[in-house]
Amino acid sequence: MNSGRTVFSQIMDFLPLYEFNKCVKRYRGNYKAQTFTCLNQFYTMSFAQLTFRESLRDIEACLNSLHSKLYHLGIRSSIARSTLADANNTRDWRIYADFAQVLINIARPLYVNEDIGIELDNVVYALDSTTIDLCLTLFPWAKFRQRKAAVKMHTLLDVHGSIPTFIWISDGKMHDVNVLDILEPEPGAVYLMDRGYIDFKRLHKFTENNSIFVTRSKSNMQYRRLYSHPSDVTTGILSDQTILLTGIETKKDYPGQLRRVHYYDAKLMKHLYFLTNNFSYPATTIAALFKCRWRVELFFKWIKQHLRIKAFYGLSENAVKTQIWIAICVYVLLAIVKKKLSLEMSLYTILQVASVSLFEKMPLNETFSDIDDEKNVKEQCIQLNLF
Repeated sequence: MNSGRTVFSQIMDFLPLYEFNKCVKRYRGNYKAQTFTCLNQFYTMSFAQLTFRESLRDIEACLNSLHSKLYHLGIRSSIARSTLADANNTRDWRIYADFAQVLINIARPLYVNEDIGIELDNVVYALDSTTIDLCLTLFPWAKFRQRKAAVKMHTLLDVHGSIPTFIWISDGKMHDVNVLDILEPEPGAVYLMDRGYIDFKRLHKFTENNSIFVTRSKSNMQYRRLYSHPSDVTTGILSDQTILLTGIETKKDYPGQLRRVHYYDAKLMKHLYFLTNNFSYPATTIAALFKCRWRVELFFKWIKQHLRIKAFYGLSENAVKTQIWIAICVYVLLAIVKKKLSLEMSLYTILQVASVSLFEKMPLNETFSDIDDEKNVKEQCIQLNLF
């Protein structure tokens, strides 16, 4: 790469700008925009995410202090917080949601062979949601409880590579199980869900689409045992049963057979009861699969700790969604950079190095060379890492 270019511009080179412009045209994002285009907005907000800026005033001060270098960052106009605020409030957030999906489609094939500790040919997804608390006085449109506001980010994570494949941003009142009405099950894929997603009418849709689900059984579930399969207690499997639901409504919602696996986790000293529509995997595989669901929890912790999705630069619904979607774009972009450059370091280390090197003019490979990631991991032993 040209050593005369900034690290920021070299990272942005991994963006498919042709696809970005298609997203902008789809929603007329540059309508009446004279100098501060959607691309300039994306670059500015990406800079804010990569350098942990706290406010619009912070972004304005930092970028304008280096005004002579803005052109080399790819930003073709000066930055004013009022202009950025207007762009976040008025330009359709779906531009960045669609572009995030473009980046996701680039990133997923790069991580398709990532080891998850289980040898399966199926795609494995983990489904969960996280709540982002807001101030009700400042965000009245996001009313959650009587004195609290919040938005909820429903996420379907590809366990291979921890890449989000589906994200739905709703108000805090939306129950987790309702996202199953929006999600279209992929035939042959495995979906890992917690008990909050148990609705047998909705789960039956997965079986009809030849998809596999693995969830935890509720303690008050009414069922009848049909068969008991052999199980090895030394592996933690205490029972492996084929069951039928006997509840008045549940037996109508899910008339077919289900599999109930009782697993004892000796490390946590906890009994776990799994429910699935798959009868071919070994019971130990079912238990191991559900452990992979924890990766979506790590994903939520990572983006909340290292990206700006808890404190927002704007108060409108459009501004909040724009900021969240651009944060997702930055996360996936860093994952693409990691694979394209064959970097061994963690995504956390890549983000930290990039944050202090954006204005440096040096080849991107040299920027991330000579980094002792194992030493960083030891020093940050309590730090959650992805990749």
